[in-house]
Amino acid sequence: MKIALLGFGTVGYGVYELITEKTDMQIKYVLDLCTHPEISAISTTDINDILNDKDVDTVIEVIGREHPAFEYIEASLQKGKNVVTANKLVVCKHYDYLTSLAAKNGAALRFTAAAGGGIPWLVNLERLKRIDSVKEINGILNGTTNFILDKMCREKEEFGDALSMAQKLGYAEADPSSDIDGLDALRKIVLSANVAFDVSLKNEEFDSVGIGNIDKQDIDNAAADSRVCRLLARAKKGDDGKISLFVEPVFVKNDSPFSNVELNFNRIEVLSGINGVTAFFGYGAGRYPTAQTVVNDCIDVSLGVKRPYTFKTDKCFAENSSVKQKYYVRANDITALPKHLNITEYKNAYITDYVSVSEMHKIYKELNKNGNKCFIAAVI
Repeated sequence: MKIALLGFGTVGYGVYELITEKTDMQIKYVLDLCTHPEISAISTTDINDILNDKDVDTVIEVIGREHPAFEYIEASLQKGKNVVTANKLVVCKHYDYLTSLAAKNGAALRFTAAAGGGIPWLVNLERLKRIDSVKEINGILNGTTNFILDKMCREKEEFGDALSMAQKLGYAEADPSSDIDGLDALRKIVLSANVAFDVSLKNEEFDSVGIGNIDKQDIDNAAADSRVCRLLARAKKGDDGKISLFVEPVFVKNDSPFSNVELNFNRIEVLSGINGVTAFFGYGAGRYPTAQTVVNDCIDVSLGVKRPYTFKTDKCFAENSSVKQKYYVRANDITALPKHLNITEYKNAYITDYVSVSEMHKIYKELNKNGNKCFIAAVI
């Protein structure tokens, strides 16, 4: 297998190290913004060197961001080259196009590392659903936010201090908004749902709430009720075939398996008809955890795996109006909350009556848009 590696950052360097130890794979090119004369592979800044080389059969993309990663993946597939990527943003946004492009050109498109990082989650999900029906997925899918929440819950750190610590340790980017706003977890649960339910989810705006507005008082209020806060991504297929999917902070009970997920670990649970609950636990990100998942995808491709994770991709939308739960709410002006929520006072915040996920997320966004800083968490 002759490989071109796009990106030579944290994960890219890890991939390079792991592959150079193998005898049945060779990294012929490394593409990066700057050249690397110290490495044995050809160092280039021009994607055309790779696209025009017929010896290169597989391209690994670990650049991150949407552009130029999307264009490079697209061009590689058009040339019939296999693509292995960890880029959840690109695959999630261009899911139909890239999967069909790979099939059209007889190439593999594998993205196991895009959801779950070091956890071989998507390949196990693919295997499970061969003879079982997936009903529901629940999970902590973002290590950065879990690290922050864990530090706030266990060590009573302030949000800003916990975030700074995550950045220093390399868990969070200089711009952490994708993690903090829940977008990273959202993309991962969308990809997971696509594979699990044989669909292609098409919402322009999914229901997603992050942890940017959380405060120490929220952590204390959860603890007073024997709970901790975690950011959970959830997807469910109902008996009627409709799919609900959303990301939000949740106050989980202290005896919940999710409450014990520490630091930057991930935990994903899948409920299926035959197996019941199956859980996956491990690092959701990091140099070597993600790199080994990428390399495992390459091994699968070298063994002839070119099939997609799912052959059927019915277009559909997520709809959360039928999912109802209670919410913890803290807002600068609580009088702005609709009366029908029947809120009851709890510490220095409030608990709503049962309300749909879609309505509560809409209320949350409207409050914050109008300058009424608000934090919400489902109470389950």
